[in-house]
Amino acid sequence: MSHGSNPTPLRSLPARQGLSGRLSVPGDKSISHRALMFGALAIGTTEIEGLLEGEDVLRTAAAMRLLGAEVEHLGPGRWRVAGRGIGGLTEPADVLDMGNSGTAARLICGLLSGHPIFAVMTGDASLRRRPMKRVTEPLAATGARFWSREGGRLPLAIQGAREPLPLDYTLPVASAQVKSACLLAGLCAPGVTRVVEPEATRDHSENMLRHFGATVRVTVSDHPGGHGRVIELDGQPELRAAPVMVPGDPSSAAFFVVAGLIVPGSKLVIENVGLNPLRTGLFQSLREMGAVLEVGAPRLEGGEPVGDLTVSATNLKAVEVPAERAPSMIDEYPILAVAAACATGTSRFRGLSELKVKESDRLTGTAELLRAAGVECAIEGDDLLVQGCGGAPPGGGLVATQMDHRLAMSALVLGLACRAPMRVDDGAFIATSFPNFIPLMNQAAGAEAIGAA
Repeated sequence: MSHGSNPTPLRSLPARQGLSGRLSVPGDKSISHRALMFGALAIGTTEIEGLLEGEDVLRTAAAMRLLGAEVEHLGPGRWRVAGRGIGGLTEPADVLDMGNSGTAARLICGLLSGHPIFAVMTGDASLRRRPMKRVTEPLAATGARFWSREGGRLPLAIQGAREPLPLDYTLPVASAQVKSACLLAGLCAPGVTRVVEPEATRDHSENMLRHFGATVRVTVSDHPGGHGRVIELDGQPELRAAPVMVPGDPSSAAFFVVAGLIVPGSKLVIENVGLNPLRTGLFQSLREMGAVLEVGAPRLEGGEPVGDLTVSATNLKAVEVPAERAPSMIDEYPILAVAAACATGTSRFRGLSELKVKESDRLTGTAELLRAAGVECAIEGDDLLVQGCGGAPPGGGLVATQMDHRLAMSALVLGLACRAPMRVDDGAFIATSFPNFIPLMNQAAGAEAIGAA
């Protein structure tokens, strides 16, 4: 898909009946990226089930092939990776094109820092606008060198270190991507790599490193005023191939959970959802709004907690979300704002500075999405205030998605609960994370609620 050249305008109609049924959402994007990367670094052959086959993850698969791993597609969601071992990646013959994926770009910077090879990385127009300095600055301490456009933006050239040094780095802001990049770089370095985070962020890298045989120690930090952690990784482990079952992505499940809450008469079961406590801030916030989310068949898969979520339509009330919850739901604020638009009272989401450097300025984009539906909202500093409609918002507007898949999906979910249809200027980017979003939502609605505008 050539982003931006062929926009796909979509419209979302008010749902004629409640959403119903059992469904599964695509595999977790964060875990899918990491399964391919750790498989490429392991000795032996890693079998992956449930891999997300959205464009972002396919870019990671292509990059691992260019770096010398054998990556084979066996069937829907089933992949096999024959790894090169720590330090065994080879110099790519072509540019690594990461498309729209900030996760892949930042993590692969870490991966390459510890290998004595030269690589050039680029991405689509949206990714080329996003800052990479937050990851290249700490990685430079390994001995790797980086050349980029002004502001640390892609395209980026990387010369990995011949004898990488272990890192001891305190993150200035909570970021799972920067933390993971530092840990990936530390795999190739002797000694202990130490990363301190001011707030606990998603720990898929730590879980998967252990799953592949690395030694990772995590302790609670005494960071002033924070709920931070210290992560220590013993360098130069021998990672051994291990099977990975990728759970359903909670960030994708979020759209169906909120749709099930705000469309009257709905009852949905979303199967096999990842329930890592560092990813479920949205579910906690929705429960505070009065949502009843039941977890069935709880289990552990590949070091990750998993369960089946049952959700029913609810009269929601406003919520105040504290800033320290942001790392556990950084991708879910647009869809939480949709829930708040249908709730009673004024919701406040605090401390959203990180939303300004996502696929778009997601904070402004979320406010514009709400206003297009006739919902009153305001941005005060880094806070978003949403005046709930106590039921169905007016709707009827056109949302500029800014090449941001989450804004597009959030606007389409809101349209199901509005009094008049909602339109988005471009839904082409939805395929980056959730290729079957529209047919799955229409199946739950029992009608073509979402389609071409």
